[in-house]
Amino acid sequence: MRHARSLLPAAAAAVLLAACATPPSTGPMSFFVTSAGSGKGADFGGLAGADAHCQKLAAAAGAGGKTWRAYLSVPGAFPSQGNPQGVASVNARDRIGLGPWHNAKGELIARDLSHLHNGNHINKQTALTEKGEVVKGRGDTPNEHDILTGSRADGTAFAPQTDTTCKAWTSSSDGSAIVGHHDRIGPLPENWAKSWNFSHQSAGCSQEALVRTGGSGRLYCFAVN
Repeated sequence: MRHARSLLPAAAAAVLLAACATPPSTGPMSFFVTSAGSGKGADFGGLAGADAHCQKLAAAAGAGGKTWRAYLSVPGAFPSQGNPQGVASVNARDRIGLGPWHNAKGELIARDLSHLHNGNHINKQTALTEKGEVVKGRGDTPNEHDILTGSRADGTAFAPQTDTTCKAWTSSSDGSAIVGHHDRIGPLPENWAKSWNFSHQSAGCSQEALVRTGGSGRLYCFAVN
């Protein structure tokens, strides 16, 4: 009997540890695709403006009590005469908290950063707007599956030699930006076409160029807390 009683605490502890290690399959909204862009193509006024856009839309949906960040990267800058230390890159994966993240219907999108960048549940049915609406994808009219990210597949920024972020999200004219496909569908059955965050570069930074490529200037937004 003493032996049986001694096992109970250990068994109970194991159950508690397993429960803590497994995030709930449902929860309050902590991820969404923006229902609208900036209205100025890829120009959000920089990262701060993009974050403010996410925060504004979340607040309108009743989730303004959380801190929201746009899933966007910005390359650094090489050392120069005016800035001998250079400027470090900003990685999208470092801006969005640790997870887990759920969509507007409470469905689990990703358990943590590792799951987000390898095996997440992002697709056309789950990558909903803050209003719980499905975003049009490939095969719909218009196709809006291009989501601005400026990021590599692992959520990090590119080297600064090529503009991949429409001049750090401040340009609606010159430049280009890396986009992902929220519906995980492209013209070819290849990994780049199925990537949610790293598919191809946009045709430009204006609203017209983003539309022509297959998007509308939308962002992924994540709650950091």
